[in-house]
Amino acid sequence: MAYKDLRDFISLLEKKGLLKRIRVEVDPIFEITEITDRMCKSPNGGKTLFFEKVIGSQYPVVTNLFGSFERMCLALEVEKIDDVAKRIEDLLNQSPPKTLMEKLSMIPQLFELSKCLPKIVKHAPCQEVIEKENPDLSRFPIIKCWPVDGGRFITLPMVFTKDPDAGIQNCGMYRIQIYDKTTTGMHWHIHKGGARHYDKYKALNKRMPAAIAIGSDPAVIYSSSAPLPESFDEMLFAGFLRKDPVEMVKCITSDIEVPANSELVIEGYLEPGEMRLEGPFGDHTGFYSAADYYPVFHVTCITHRKDMIYPATIVGKPPMEDCYMGKATERIFLPLLRIDFPEIKDINLPMEGVFHNAALISIKKSYPGHAKKIIHGLWGKGQMMFSKLIIVVDDDVDVQNISYTAWRVLNNVDWKRDVVIAEGPLDDLDHAASWPRYGSKMGIDATRKAREEGMMREWPDELFMSEEIKRLVDKRWKEYGFE
Repeated sequence: MAYKDLRDFISLLEKKGLLKRIRVEVDPIFEITEITDRMCKSPNGGKTLFFEKVIGSQYPVVTNLFGSFERMCLALEVEKIDDVAKRIEDLLNQSPPKTLMEKLSMIPQLFELSKCLPKIVKHAPCQEVIEKENPDLSRFPIIKCWPVDGGRFITLPMVFTKDPDAGIQNCGMYRIQIYDKTTTGMHWHIHKGGARHYDKYKALNKRMPAAIAIGSDPAVIYSSSAPLPESFDEMLFAGFLRKDPVEMVKCITSDIEVPANSELVIEGYLEPGEMRLEGPFGDHTGFYSAADYYPVFHVTCITHRKDMIYPATIVGKPPMEDCYMGKATERIFLPLLRIDFPEIKDINLPMEGVFHNAALISIKKSYPGHAKKIIHGLWGKGQMMFSKLIIVVDDDVDVQNISYTAWRVLNNVDWKRDVVIAEGPLDDLDHAASWPRYGSKMGIDATRKAREEGMMREWPDELFMSEEIKRLVDKRWKEYGFE
């Protein structure tokens, strides 16, 4: 059964001993960050933290909801994240039915997909309290994370916008800086769906409606961070993950729809061309992202549950909670990469690379230059274009074993022959590039080389022991005096 809401998930975590309640009063300015950061960096990501008493607000704060592989699996209700990828792969591998029996056999899959469609409801828990006359963001326990941050930030928001032409909604996770009781920043990067919607409204010289939802069931929260194609509804994807439709409710002051089970919803609008300095912000790279000008969001209405729980995430030097969300994305979206690159066996986006600085790829190599074809192809594929380093190895290398992969790479590479340097778009948060959002990236072909690739001598065999001797030693292991 899908989680009903955020508190349903919290209840399960508590039953499993994966949640720690902090009953003493804590400060949302820095103190919650320091406690959460220590927990994130404890073995296996520590526990989810539930802060019952937060200075300046009557509402509790919960952090580190997804900060371990175990909790990420519980969030998506699977034994392992690859189970989600398998469901996607099964759907993608369906061929058109040719016979009546084949058509009938597809009914279960079609029924599953039909259950994913969002469902509109008229009454919602997120609208138990409606504050339309005097909305006030200062009443909520919004945190300030790091000492040089430009202010308090909503760090786990689901930002809903709508394309003015197609009428299709987009949901993205963009940090929200609080300026005062009724205005915030809207930090979306130029490559994101919300930014493209804003550009369309600006071209029309029309006010843009938007809504910020905070707190929902875990599949909905995760889906708002997923790198989906722009035309694909994140709430449809959330329905697929939870195997149950996401209930949506229309906002009070605009035609935007938000998850009905949200804890808090901030409704409002953006004026075309109105910009304000936003940041700095201690980001997931482990460095501060610089202050810059971003659109301003004006609050028209705030709705929330009577007993609201405020979820937040802390980002910073890895490993942090977002690392586990990123690893889930790595596994879930591997089948989609294989649509264009079926030769890809596996992918590893190391936490240390914060998901846009390094990608390890294993492939079934079939021809000379195959690895370089993959490198250039991935740089032209969605958010993989931000990858500053792509390393390609043969399919017998387990890229999840970074030590072994590094050994193979460092032994297999001739730097002049096997390195590709290119220029192109980079992540907005890359502070090392000479220019914002543009710079150089490197690809490394660490596969075995053929003569056509410039290898003028025979490629050596890797050391291995015969299977017969391995079995013999396995059988006699205790005889040698080992346990």
